[in-house]
Amino acid sequence: MIIYPAMDLMGGRVVRLRQGRFGETTIYSQQPADALCTFAAAGAEWAHIVDLDGARAGKPQQHELIARLASQTGLKLQVGGGFRTRDHVQSILDAGVDRVVIGSLAVKDPGLVNHWIDEFGPDRLVLSLDVRMIDDGPVLWVSGWAESSASTLWEVAAHFPSARHLLLTDIGRDGMLSGPNFSLLDEAVERMPGRRIQASGGVSSISDIERLRTDGAIVGKALWEGRFTLEQALSLAGA
Repeated sequence: MIIYPAMDLMGGRVVRLRQGRFGETTIYSQQPADALCTFAAAGAEWAHIVDLDGARAGKPQQHELIARLASQTGLKLQVGGGFRTRDHVQSILDAGVDRVVIGSLAVKDPGLVNHWIDEFGPDRLVLSLDVRMIDDGPVLWVSGWAESSASTLWEVAAHFPSARHLLLTDIGRDGMLSGPNFSLLDEAVERMPGRRIQASGGVSSISDIERLRTDGAIVGKALWEGRFTLEQALSLAGA
């Protein structure tokens, strides 16, 4: 399993939101470049970065910072936040980012995103699919978790036969340190064996890492708040 240590950026600072709400922000003291150096020193190969300003604006807002981060570290970067056009995707890939995260647009315009997968290749894009469990079914939510798509995870994923990387978030658990939705993730692994699934939302302990059966895990708040070390997570994931 690949561990993706995560950081969210707002105004060039490392922050965390509670349940995606911009009014409930925790600011961490470590600078983004220092954080990536810490990740690399621990043995990480990847980092997951979200441009929160870009996500709110609907277009990337911290391109220059992220480009500098890509050039200053040997880490592979997976970056999301406001990528809505082909030029947005091309520009950040040209800046040295390895993989671009596409969220709501995958639900709203699957034809366009499928075209990008064909053009850039399935290893350069990851589809971020955010769900709420409604009547025991995973329903996709979009637009910063403000709108229901009325489509299930399984219906949306079926629109992307060539997609390789899926980032799945149970948004009821994100940032809550309540543990991942193992039943949903296990079902996704079983139903979509050809996909490389990244678990996101709720990881709170090293035992959560041990329990996951996904190809990857996004680990953010638990690391930043010292629930376990990145070295511990990487060691367990590589066991």
